[in-house]
Amino acid sequence: MSAVEIPFAEARSGPSRRTFIKGVIATGAAVSSSNYLFRTPGALSASTVVRSTLPRMLTLNVNGQTRSVDVLPQETLAMTLRYKLGLTGTKLGCDRAECGACTVMIDGVTHYACSVLTQTVRDRQVTTIEGLESADGTLHPVQQAVIAEGGFQCAFCAPGFIMSMVALVNENPDPTREEAAQALSGNLCRCGDYDKILNSAMRAAEFSRRMA
Repeated sequence: MSAVEIPFAEARSGPSRRTFIKGVIATGAAVSSSNYLFRTPGALSASTVVRSTLPRMLTLNVNGQTRSVDVLPQETLAMTLRYKLGLTGTKLGCDRAECGACTVMIDGVTHYACSVLTQTVRDRQVTTIEGLESADGTLHPVQQAVIAEGGFQCAFCAPGFIMSMVALVNENPDPTREEAAQALSGNLCRCGDYDKILNSAMRAAEFSRRMA
């Protein structure tokens, strides 16, 4: 078989990016633990003592399901969702609360998951893009609108925009185009398809009103 005939899955060698990052997280946990064990008593700061008392095993409510997960004190919700719970619809872009690719809803309000510590969402309702469709597989009106309008080019930013659109139509079911633009201003599209994205937002509001 020639090189061009080798299937992509067979041609790849070594760990995947996701596997590598999971390994980094696990290694970080081990290093953090060893650092703690080999500190001298006098070297323990107040913040270290507080962090050490936080429970590692958390019970989270994600997309209406109760999930148990082992969480580091400094771990962000984006990392937990993607690499611990397998909810990869939450994208990591800038990882510093600027691009909005990791947008999720916490108790119905949008948040950047890359800037929320998982430890802070205990006893709260977390919704990711995987939780939008109904139990029978019917897409959310916002998702249907995005498909109808072909609202994205590469679509890396799509999950974050869609979560912001859901929050928009929940709060304002009949927005003007300017109001929609303001509501989505916390999300960035690296392809620059803002006109189609706004078309999708307006169609989403229309679909949501029909189903209300």
